[in-house]
Amino acid sequence: MVTPDDVKRYIAAGLECEALEVTGDGQHFEAKIVSRLFEGKRLVQRHQLVYRALGDRMREEIHALSMRTLTPEEAQAGSEG
Repeated sequence: MVTPDDVKRYIAAGLECEALEVTGDGQHFEAKIVSRLFEGKRLVQRHQLVYRALGDRMREEIHALSMRTLTPEEAQAGSEG
């Protein structure tokens, strides 16, 4: 079974993150991802970057992923993305 730590490791391996938190129950996960790579990108583009980092794991191992994707400035300001 995939753990939140596994998902965190998968994301961190494929996406440069300033901060990364993942919680979940083995099938459904929630992630808060802070990355400079999100700057100037719309929400859909940010999520695509995360999905790209996860690759086939998104289809094979992770059944559901809810995410908040923030730039460092948004995270510092307390914005919810």
